[in-house]
Amino acid sequence: MKGIVFHLLHQVVAQQYGEKTWDALLTEAGLQGAYTSLGSYEDAELFKIVGAASRQLGLPPNDIVRWFGRGAIPLLAQHYARVFTPHTDARSFVLTLNSVIHPEVRKMYPGADVPNFDFDTSSPEVLVMHYRSKRKMCSFAEGLLLGAADHFGESATIDHTQCMHRGDPQCELRIRFAPAGGA
Repeated sequence: MKGIVFHLLHQVVAQQYGEKTWDALLTEAGLQGAYTSLGSYEDAELFKIVGAASRQLGLPPNDIVRWFGRGAIPLLAQHYARVFTPHTDARSFVLTLNSVIHPEVRKMYPGADVPNFDFDTSSPEVLVMHYRSKRKMCSFAEGLLLGAADHFGESATIDHTQCMHRGDPQCELRIRFAPAGGA
């Protein structure tokens, strides 16, 4: 996993809970925590940090990963504004994952192993997203979707109808974006 993911997690944790909490998570996970954005690290290290956060906060690991994804969007928007500024809504932004965002990720972080997304856009009300990744971080994808909705002043409801964690070959997320406070 690319170091940018660890760097983002560090920032999200430190912003909400402080540097001492980040240090405590690393200690509990048995990790040094010297991550550089361009470095590559074992996926297991991220999951150890998530496990430590889950134990310390008393939340399921998937909730931690979802919270992390949601909290990462403001940081990504700040550092990579050029990817966000062409869009006025979350749906149009999300639909650029394969065509714009992930190619940009691969340029900036060679060797990045990004998930694969397929979309069904036939309904104007519901965006159907299929997610496939060996990491099975569908909760992170959910968090990113919620964060994108927040960024564009919208709300999102997500129905996770299929999940690799339940043995399905892919995750299916049915997303409804609406103006914040709207139906």
